[in-house]
Amino acid sequence: MKEIYVSTDVETDGPIPGINSMLSFGSAAYLPDKTLVGTFSANLETLPEAKSDPKTMEWWKTQPQAWSACRKNIQSPELAMPKYSLWLKSLPGKPVFVAYPAAFDFMFVYWYLIRFTGKSPFSHSALDIKTLAMALLKIGYRDATKRRMPRHWFDEKPHTHLALDDAIEQGALFCNMWQELHQLAGHSSTGNRQN
Repeated sequence: MKEIYVSTDVETDGPIPGINSMLSFGSAAYLPDKTLVGTFSANLETLPEAKSDPKTMEWWKTQPQAWSACRKNIQSPELAMPKYSLWLKSLPGKPVFVAYPAAFDFMFVYWYLIRFTGKSPFSHSALDIKTLAMALLKIGYRDATKRRMPRHWFDEKPHTHLALDDAIEQGALFCNMWQELHQLAGHSSTGNRQN
């Protein structure tokens, strides 16, 4: 089966799942040619046993529109995560989680999938956009920031701190990088054949 790259962004009320809650998440499923196969998003009720992190909540005070958006039409994780799992399984290929940075977003999504559905359709497949940028730019990981990335990697899409908007934006970024990676690989293999 071909791979489907599921660009995902989460919004949370703290740094770790379980102690803190995932407030919302959005996923945009892409083919490598940047065809958007489908999207999924949900705003979630907070976990009853969790608490919000004071530093994170201070940041949220600077983002009133995003906060308001992620608190509308909230659903319980018990309902949302099985729906999400079914959506992932319905995609026309094997889902690969993609995020910026993957370590944070995957941690929450994986934890919620395991807790509320018992398994993850992603298995442990999580691809980090910063790592791909590090490889393409031949720089250190911590230097591989969006400010250092070439402008032609970016489409004109908003970064709003609304989970689905950011997932779509970062998915397009990943696909542009993926295409450049394969163009470079094609040039390299052509050169090798000529030698």
